Amino acid sequence: MACLLIIAHAPLASALKAIAAHTFPDEAQQLRVLDVLPDMSPEALEAEARSLLPDELDDDPEVLVMTDVFGATPSNIAQRLVDGNRVRALAGVNVPMLWRTLNYAGRARLDELFARAVQGGAQGVLPIASTRPQNQAFLPGAHDQDHHHHQQ
Repeated sequence: MACLLIIAHAPLASALKAIAAHTFPDEAQQLRVLDVLPDMSPEALEAEARSLLPDELDDDPEVLVMTDVFGATPSNIAQRLVDGNRVRALAGVNVPMLWRTLNYAGRARLDELFARAVQGGAQGVLPIASTRPQNQAFLPGAHDQDHHHHQQ
């Protein structure tokens, strides 16, 4: 099973682990997280991130690192961990990406897991249509004195 590590701005990594525990309780136990606080130095963050990697890296376990925003401190730390073979990283972690990854973590090799994570994250971003009944037309200004439609 691939090791999964989330490095994100606090408290996102911990929140994602809580969501994982809610939906995939067994798999979430394998999930490692690092919440990046504003006052942490890059050196301290890298050391802490490395301490979360499995000790058995010599035995060829695979690690997928997911981070929140490309170019920010968490992704820069993740990039320092990437070796191109056993450790890969991606930015833009969201709940659909996490769920897809947890669903396949036990049975997919790193390259496939990486692809499924990217696919799950992208496919999880969808527009939500109006829930207005079909026979009920929107009439601008019907209830708004300024003739603007506002969502509050």
